[in-house]
Amino acid sequence: MMRKRGNGMVLYFHEMKMNVKSLVIWTICVGGLCLGCILLYSSLEESLQGMAEVYSDLGAMSAALGMDKMSIATLMGFYATEVAMMHGLGGAMFAAILGSGLLSKEEAGHTAEFLNTFPISRNRIFLVKYGALVSNIFLFHVICVGCYFIGFAVMGEEILWREMLLFHGVQFLMLLEIGTICFLLSSFSKRIQMGAGLGITIVLFAADMMCRILPALEKVKYITPFYYANAPDIFTAGEVEMKLTGIGGAVIFFALLAAATHYCRKDIAA
Repeated sequence: MMRKRGNGMVLYFHEMKMNVKSLVIWTICVGGLCLGCILLYSSLEESLQGMAEVYSDLGAMSAALGMDKMSIATLMGFYATEVAMMHGLGGAMFAAILGSGLLSKEEAGHTAEFLNTFPISRNRIFLVKYGALVSNIFLFHVICVGCYFIGFAVMGEEILWREMLLFHGVQFLMLLEIGTICFLLSSFSKRIQMGAGLGITIVLFAADMMCRILPALEKVKYITPFYYANAPDIFTAGEVEMKLTGIGGAVIFFALLAAATHYCRKDIAA
């Protein structure tokens, strides 16, 4: 039992090491870009004050971007409507890319025999790989959020702690949901489906925008995780939509169950 646990940890750290470059690059790009936008706010403040009224009168488009709820003339409003959107989309793309290759990369690279060097079960390999996915998403999210808090501190802005924690809590759930969906896709494929993972992310993001613009598509909100992780909604309401987050949690559970069932039964080509 101890040896199996040890082998599982070796495989876990191997997966983390294999993805550390991607984690660093995406964290620097997304976190650095969003931090830069926060720090540049003071130089944009005057022009944004003049643009706030224009943006608020854009009708459906302003509703899609949350500018009907929060003004970009304030740093917190700018963060909720602009910075949070960049963080969510960038993080979702990172989660999609990571999830879409974790289970299929051995077959795609013809290195599946590497797994056979570990005397551990297929179930444990699956759990280790999913653990690596969760860990990478968690590290990405925590480091980025830490950068944003530093940005607020430098700008002397008071942080709305309750709203920020609620928002970034459901943001993590959203990233995990997208990552798990792509993890499921990876379990059925013999190739790294990076394009498909990114495509799923863009479609879900576009679905969120469309269901906010077109009333006829309102029920699409039950499909896309970007809807329940919307910053302006959370910052203005001070709460999250439990029904939608519950659906997100259910999607994670059933996607993970389906991925485990298929992966643990399929023949892995060397």
